[in-house]
Amino acid sequence: MDPNYSYLPQGLKPDESTPQWLSKGDNAWELTAAAMVGLQSVPGLVILYGSMVKKKWAVNSAFMALYAFAAVLICWVLWAHRMAFGTHLISIIGKPEQAMTQDFLLTKHTKYYIPTADYVFYQFAFAAITVILLAGSLLGRMNFYAWMLFVPLWITFSYTVGAYSIWGSGFLEPIIDFSGGYVIHLSSGVAGFTAAYWVGPRHSNDRQHFPPNNIIHMLGGAGFLWMGWTGFNGGSPLASDLITSLAILNTHLCTATSLLVWLSMDMIFYNKSSVIGAVQGMITGLVCITPGAGIVESWAAILMGISSGSIPWFTMMVLHKKSAFFQKVDDTLGVFHTHAVAGILGGILSGIFAKPKLLRMFYGSDKYGPGFLYSIIDGDIKGGVRQMIYQILGAAFITIWNVVATSLICIFISRIVELRLHEDDLVIGDDAVHGEEAYALWGDGVRDPPRFNRTPKIPSFCRRQYGTSQ
Repeated sequence: MDPNYSYLPQGLKPDESTPQWLSKGDNAWELTAAAMVGLQSVPGLVILYGSMVKKKWAVNSAFMALYAFAAVLICWVLWAHRMAFGTHLISIIGKPEQAMTQDFLLTKHTKYYIPTADYVFYQFAFAAITVILLAGSLLGRMNFYAWMLFVPLWITFSYTVGAYSIWGSGFLEPIIDFSGGYVIHLSSGVAGFTAAYWVGPRHSNDRQHFPPNNIIHMLGGAGFLWMGWTGFNGGSPLASDLITSLAILNTHLCTATSLLVWLSMDMIFYNKSSVIGAVQGMITGLVCITPGAGIVESWAAILMGISSGSIPWFTMMVLHKKSAFFQKVDDTLGVFHTHAVAGILGGILSGIFAKPKLLRMFYGSDKYGPGFLYSIIDGDIKGGVRQMIYQILGAAFITIWNVVATSLICIFISRIVELRLHEDDLVIGDDAVHGEEAYALWGDGVRDPPRFNRTPKIPSFCRRQYGTSQ
């Protein structure tokens, strides 16, 4: 072979910045996919949260997402990435080490033809969106200073454990979780619900009447979430290959089906086509297909969409309203139903519908699967049952770990700052917390000038009032 690669076009010849192992196509796609996942959070969930809450909480809700995105990146490169994907420490977590040196970032990924830097950024975007999804359970009452502490603690002691256990070299590695149905969605749904219990409910008036302040913007944020999922599931193969194409198509098939089923359920039982309901159905479809996007056939993706548009609808619209337990915990945006329920559903259905050939193409190994349906067809019942046991075991572990870890984190933070805002601040909202309002028009004679002309006030956590009811 020509050592100078003279047969290649100039732009494809190896050089110092393009080593022989680097696939420019895979590299370009992975960077694009990572950017799309990032856009789901900023601006996607920033817009969605800022629009889906009452006007008085728009700034606070959007800012919780923006802060988390920045904070997670710093934690991720300093220690968390290697805890999730690095050197083995124990069966549930890796050693905490930094991920910033050129010797680490600019080397080939272990299995794929991309730089490790791509993988670090892609997995950061996953970690960031997980904690931002969790925030949906806490909107409209959490002390922002408590949130600032919660984000790095939760990423460190909860998210990294789930990621290492299933995606790293942990004890749950045989679980089928294509792009995070358990690692991301089940953990965010369970942790959000648990944190909502410890933080406490919104102000009674907010909990009884909490309309979106801008439904058009809400749809725009939802659109970023939906289209961004192209990179969310399409980036998981870490290559621009056949599994990538199938994962992207299946993602949108399941989501569209789920949205239409949820919308139909609303029309049948409430005689109205709810825009908020359509967004919820969209989200449950995205979540449900995530653990199986590239390893199920397209007809299975449609069946998964039917399930994700109906079962979470039932738990949210019927079971939630009849259950004293669900009523006690104030889950602001119903994250438990849209992410925990849909995440478990997707994980179980992936264990049923996973096709052996696709599993081999994605994982490069025969140790996964077969899906239970194909185990019946192929006469390998034992293999299918074994895989289903792993899927159930994974759901149980992620659930239990997030309940325990999130509870301990909230209890620890409560010893430093109040988890919940004071009642007076809950009545006012954004202006009390940040000194800003979402739709204030400065200079029209209605409001004071911007906050930089104001006298700074002591943060609420520095004037903690002991012995008062929360």
